[in-house]
Amino acid sequence: MNITKQKFLLSCVVVAFILSMFLFGCGEQAEQLLPLSKDAPNTLTLSTGDVVYDINGEWNVIIDDEPWGEFKDILTITQEGNKFVGILLKGNEKYHKGDELIKGELVKSGFKSIERNTLQGWMTETKGKIDEGGNKIVVKTDVGVSTHIVALNRK
Repeated sequence: MNITKQKFLLSCVVVAFILSMFLFGCGEQAEQLLPLSKDAPNTLTLSTGDVVYDINGEWNVIIDDEPWGEFKDILTITQEGNKFVGILLKGNEKYHKGDELIKGELVKSGFKSIERNTLQGWMTETKGKIDEGGNKIVVKTDVGVSTHIVALNRK
């Protein structure tokens, strides 16, 4: 194969890679901005007519608190309207039974705000994402130079 064909093929690969990254990124943003429909599973309709995720119930939770380790527990989320709080049911050597772990407020596209109770206290610089039709939640909190992750899966 001559140099011109090699350059052309390399250019095509680079352009395809850039386009796929752009399209993947835009798809993720569009998914977060789409409002929920009233017919969607794991949703509820507020008195305002807005539809939000219904995250009430028990969740299996894995708390990854680098450098302190990973902890498994069960979290009960109680939701009133678009506000919620998640409380640990079992506890462990770092977190106690009955501790609030997360709290926040929901909007049509996911979380309006979410806070995380870490070993250093409540952190508001927390981001959350609801996936798999309301059956999975991932919460990320930047604490200093590390990122602490809480992964919840509906029971």
